[in-house]
Amino acid sequence: MPSHHSEDEDKPCRACSDFKTWAKMQSKNSLSAPNKPSTSKPTDCPLDKDELGRSTWGFLHSMASYFPDKPTRKQSEQMAKFFNIFAQFYPCEPCALDFQEDIRKHPPQTDSRDHLAKWLCDRHNTVNIKLNKPIFDCSKVHERWRDGWLDGSCD
Repeated sequence: MPSHHSEDEDKPCRACSDFKTWAKMQSKNSLSAPNKPSTSKPTDCPLDKDELGRSTWGFLHSMASYFPDKPTRKQSEQMAKFFNIFAQFYPCEPCALDFQEDIRKHPPQTDSRDHLAKWLCDRHNTVNIKLNKPIFDCSKVHERWRDGWLDGSCD
């Protein structure tokens, strides 16, 4: 597996830490640490672990919800290949290794849109459990990621 570390091994990995943790680590590694660490950051900074995770899950769920109802064999194969390649190159190395292990145990289900969306939701909920986050109702993936909520709140 390729290393996810930058040339400067002493710098903390932004993609592996949330902003507050990263800022604390950064100030410890800096010769001119600020007197008071900032709790907010500009919007054009590299994504931290939480931002990267939210953005990535949003992209993956959207992609699954727009996958063909009845994909060709080639589309199914390519989507499975995508998830395996994605898991190798995800910027947060501990997250990538964890996802690789999970999809080894539970290979991508790419024979239909619904199967892919359910498979991905289950993978996401596996992560949610590990992070003590709420479980998402997988029967609502297309409402959340493609069609909008039934109450019309997204219209």
